Amino acid sequence: MPYRRLPNTDSARIRALKIAYQKAKNTHPQELAFSQATYLKVELFINSFERAIAHYKAAYETQVERSRDYQQLVKKARLYLSHFIQVLNMAIARGELQATVREMYEMDIDESKIPSLNTEKDLIEWGKKIIDGEMLRMRKGMSPITNPTIAVVKVRYDQFLEAHNYQKVLQQNTQRMLNQLNELRSRADEITVSIWNEVEEHYKKIPDDERRKKAAEYGVVYVYRKNELKNISLVTSAIPKLF
Repeated sequence: MPYRRLPNTDSARIRALKIAYQKAKNTHPQELAFSQATYLKVELFINSFERAIAHYKAAYETQVERSRDYQQLVKKARLYLSHFIQVLNMAIARGELQATVREMYEMDIDESKIPSLNTEKDLIEWGKKIIDGEMLRMRKGMSPITNPTIAVVKVRYDQFLEAHNYQKVLQQNTQRMLNQLNELRSRADEITVSIWNEVEEHYKKIPDDERRKKAAEYGVVYVYRKNELKNISLVTSAIPKLF
């Protein structure tokens, strides 16, 4: 026997609800295979569900679109910060600066490697340390690092930081929309099950094949199992051809 398969995508959920809704609109209430109470639930629910889908899609697309620009700002900030640290280390290697100057940047005195800037968290942390350290060094009357200057590094860092914070807001918006949509998905499934149960109950006294045909008019989806499909195929192939 084929079994019912509930919609598992938003478009399928909307389609199932709209089929039932349109069937109800075009059928006299006394002949309708599900209750008027359920019909009202569908009528009130469909628009809010479609809006939630549209809002989530818009929020997600905005996040993805802005993410492309954001990744470029991340790349630039990492590049400028990395170059600044390299220039600092080269100045120390040439003897123009003492190794102890690294303490101002909260770096290990004997560590000449560039600290990890792989993650956004690393970039935020080290960007602040390097900018604060260079500003402190300059306040003490020391010559500024150039090519790039800390002013240029700070511009790139601030652009990245602003975009980072905005991206977090976009992510939170998308997640909030998704949470709301997930709740409505559950509600859509509940209403669909209610409709399908009522429809099958309404037609329970007629033969199975006819019952499934009638139920399908209300959007009920039946699926054959693999072994059932194989049996149907064998039976079909055994029927002699007339022509």
